Amino acid sequence: MVKKWWMESVGYQIYPKSFKDSNNDGIGDLNGIYEKLDYLKDLGVNLIWICPFYDSPMDDNGYDVRNFFDVAKEFGTMDDVKKLILKAHEYGIKIILDFVLNHTSDEHPWFIESKSSKDNPYRDYYIWHEGTIVDGVKREPTNWGSFFGGSAWNYDETTESYYMKIFSNKMPDLNWSNEKVHQEMIDVANTWLDLGIDGFRIDAVSHLDRAPFEDTASNGEKYPLDWYKFSNLPKVHDYLKKLNKEVFSKRNCLTIGEVGGAASIEEGIKYASYESNELSMVFNFDHNWCNNMYDITNSKKLKVHVKDLKKVFNNWQEAFKDIGWLPLNWLNHDQPRLASHYGNYKYPLQSTKMLATALHMMRGTPFIYQGEEIGMTNYPFEDVSEFNDISSKANYHYHLEKEPDNPVKAIKKAGLRSRDNARTPMQWTNESPYAGFSDTKPWLAVNPNYKKINVEKNLNDPNSLFHHYQKLIELRTKSIYKDVIVYGSYKIIDLEHEELYIYLRKNKDHTLLIINSFSQKKVKYSLSNYEILDQLISNYPKTTLKNDDIVLKPFESIVFKVKEKL
Repeated sequence: MVKKWWMESVGYQIYPKSFKDSNNDGIGDLNGIYEKLDYLKDLGVNLIWICPFYDSPMDDNGYDVRNFFDVAKEFGTMDDVKKLILKAHEYGIKIILDFVLNHTSDEHPWFIESKSSKDNPYRDYYIWHEGTIVDGVKREPTNWGSFFGGSAWNYDETTESYYMKIFSNKMPDLNWSNEKVHQEMIDVANTWLDLGIDGFRIDAVSHLDRAPFEDTASNGEKYPLDWYKFSNLPKVHDYLKKLNKEVFSKRNCLTIGEVGGAASIEEGIKYASYESNELSMVFNFDHNWCNNMYDITNSKKLKVHVKDLKKVFNNWQEAFKDIGWLPLNWLNHDQPRLASHYGNYKYPLQSTKMLATALHMMRGTPFIYQGEEIGMTNYPFEDVSEFNDISSKANYHYHLEKEPDNPVKAIKKAGLRSRDNARTPMQWTNESPYAGFSDTKPWLAVNPNYKKINVEKNLNDPNSLFHHYQKLIELRTKSIYKDVIVYGSYKIIDLEHEELYIYLRKNKDHTLLIINSFSQKKVKYSLSNYEILDQLISNYPKTTLKNDDIVLKPFESIVFKVKEKL
């Protein structure tokens, strides 16, 4: 059996701009993370993923990198990075950083040179095109849409050419067909690894190749978003094998790829099987939208498609059971808050505890997104001015264009899936007015429910969500059940059940039965196939057993040690 240090880790994702402001300028920073390492150690995590803090004009909150070798002034200095790495390692916490391979900022020196003239040595670092003439008028090379709305091309007057940018206009795509770009990014990776970090979450990794520049079917839209034109194309794997050979495999570092763009399980295996020689594992997003969010405007009408969700989890678990490893996460900085997205507003504590158990008992490396462990929720957006995220603004205008007389509906639709939901400042205390995040008005508004939902309240309540996460982490990292939770087999039970997600984890020493109810009502389930030996964790004080049946309360979640009856 393959065993690596990251398989026995529990991760915690930090969006630094929103985690903790140490110098009261309204923006979270590296020293804020440093100050809260005790909190993370107490929670029990031993791996943190920190989103970009590189020097950046912040068009996309740091994913638009201006200098890969320096820190944005908002976040601190390189000395702060070194201090943070040292202290984290003293606490037994490893650190991975975002590695942005697909693009840079348009203020990066490479791009400034690239756009200056067609014969500049840096011209081919990016994807340039003269454009297409249609009816005597110059237009974009293709009709491809951008993830952030509009065209995937932007016109630059300096050389009267278009550059490709599948995200914002200020994020030009790097040209990975140029081997000089490979060496530049190898140098970036080695520099940070030499500094002491333990690996990377690789942003937008599936987008490093491009299809031939031909128009896609329009479906009535001027710039249709066709992911297949720049997602999971063959040369991506060549580039990653080179990075693995030159950097990753030499350093025993963790590499997690972000593979959106309609990545299938088959594609995931190409990226992250033990034999792929590319990445340690990949985040996928198949489980992120198993509900009716696109059909509603009122969050109280959200309904989880439980069978779909189970099938997604099961498909990935089964595919990777012998050939690779998976990260486990409910959300990240690009999705709505878990408590609002899959939790239940009538049973907020029970449902979020259940969701935590359902994920953390699976095979893989769990990741917690900051605030998930205290039950932070979506922000109650009422006006487009409350959005900071460029894609949320674009989404609002998209819905408003469809129904110009209904701006309220547009804001509700955009708000439900806004990336800003996950980016509101961390709610540390009930202290007014900024929840202990800062003494100054933050860059993004604090959720008004911070007096009810905050770290301090969670720490003081032994029945809180925080303490449930803490116990789940202890089971995985310190208990006698550690090996079965980390390395044991996974087998789903009753895949077609409409309300229950049940699975077994087994090794030679233990068999664990994990039962999770997604129902607001009581649900009876037969345990006649099992002899119950112990109860490891539950989200209710008492479990109701009647003969061979268990009567599950709303959103009840239980982990039993069992013996299977023959």
